[in-house]
Amino acid sequence: MTTNTTLSEPVEAFPYTPPTDEIRRKYKEIFELTEPLKVPLPKLIFDKLVAFVILTFCLPVIVLLLLINFIEGLIVPENKGPLFFYYNAVSGGKVIKKWKIRLIKEKYIDKELQAKGDWHAYQKEWMPEARTHLGAFVKKFYLDEIPQFYMVLTGDMSLVGPRPLAIHHYERDLAQGNVTRKLIRGGLLGYGHVRKGTPDFGKPEFEYEYVRRYLHYSPFRLLMTDLYVIWRGVVVMSKGGGH
Repeated sequence: MTTNTTLSEPVEAFPYTPPTDEIRRKYKEIFELTEPLKVPLPKLIFDKLVAFVILTFCLPVIVLLLLINFIEGLIVPENKGPLFFYYNAVSGGKVIKKWKIRLIKEKYIDKELQAKGDWHAYQKEWMPEARTHLGAFVKKFYLDEIPQFYMVLTGDMSLVGPRPLAIHHYERDLAQGNVTRKLIRGGLLGYGHVRKGTPDFGKPEFEYEYVRRYLHYSPFRLLMTDLYVIWRGVVVMSKGGGH
């Protein structure tokens, strides 16, 4: 895996900090792991069942978004383009295609980098003038994450786990000394990610605590943790604070 360093990257794209000495002591056994952990069967079944149900209920929403995207492209030609896009990310130490809903105008996308699945192709997402009208709306309510339920269904992700990072962000996280993202599948919601908007967002201890529970909790007790994280995530999304 290679890292593209020719373009600047928004600070918002990488809030994760290195593990402290205290984290290394407290979670020493996690740093000694070398292979990805197997997904507990109850978690696996729960993930796939919930993803299937949500995708089924979201079908009308997806159809509506496709229609709005088409109409917006007719009214504002520069906003025309596919509804979905992907970039390469890492989940459980494996490179995956991370699918999302397109937020920005095609002219702001670097086509050469897009063809390589490089996250940098979409880094102008943070520029307000680059957003389509639909993109601004779906980002506000995190609707751009809907395609990732399909990735949960296929087994590339889990509902709960450390958020999958673009390859260059993953490499940087690993170089900082963080190992959680190579040990368990990435999630739609993370134990730390649901603290978005608070001073705790980006602190690695939450991801290590989740991996500790992954290791030592019974499958059903771990499921209770997942339900808590999902509830926290729903609260965050309901506030419409995406940017």
